[in-house]
Amino acid sequence: MKIALISLNQIWEDKDKNLILCEKNIQKAVEGKADLIIFPEMTLTGFSNNIPFIVENIEDSKTIKEFSSLAKKYNTALVFGVAIKDGDKALNKAVFIDKNGSVLGKYSKIHPFTFAGEDKYFNAGNSLEIVNFENFKIGLTICYDLRFPELYSSLAKSCDLVINIANWPFKRVAHWNTLLKARAIENQIFIAGINRVGVDGNNLEYCESSNMFNANGEQVYFEQIDEMKLYEIEKDWTKEFKSKFNTTNDRKVEFYKEIL
Repeated sequence: MKIALISLNQIWEDKDKNLILCEKNIQKAVEGKADLIIFPEMTLTGFSNNIPFIVENIEDSKTIKEFSSLAKKYNTALVFGVAIKDGDKALNKAVFIDKNGSVLGKYSKIHPFTFAGEDKYFNAGNSLEIVNFENFKIGLTICYDLRFPELYSSLAKSCDLVINIANWPFKRVAHWNTLLKARAIENQIFIAGINRVGVDGNNLEYCESSNMFNANGEQVYFEQIDEMKLYEIEKDWTKEFKSKFNTTNDRKVEFYKEIL
């Protein structure tokens, strides 16, 4: 499966302009024969707490409709982020849409970033989301989730690949790279992290750091095309690697429950 990670330079809270940027990147990714194209967290707005301005209703979300149309137009699957209304707050969601424009999965961020006050504006999700696509089982996570290994250990019981879409600032990018690699090694699966670039409306700086690691913690080979990294992964690679060196079988899950 070919996967394109798009390190988008998101224009602050401007859905229309960001949608144009996304379509341009989709065109390039399709030219590279990508089966799946992944964008950063809160794709069309950046990581904003301006709920009245950015939030959408799940029943008639313009963002979901627009990406569904793009998926059908270009015959490719897409993953993107959007803020969805949830009572007097919102849910920070990752949405997976297939090549026909149908929603295969919607994940709500389980760990709001309290350090930045995200919990004051966004409710926490309470369930995992795993999508079946192109013979891969793919788990969805968002940004700050990456710091909580239990979530990834649970997803790894079923998944071949776990995606994390993020707005992860440059000042903590060393953590980002280390945690992506660690989640891949400890769970022996592919981990893909998609981060934005540029400067957001809070004057936070971001750098190009989208990446994918395999079960051995190695960076997966990619082709760089502008803001895009294009990867090709095979499910059998992980199967063969684990046949020679499998550590996940030695987990003592019931014991861990006792000591946590």
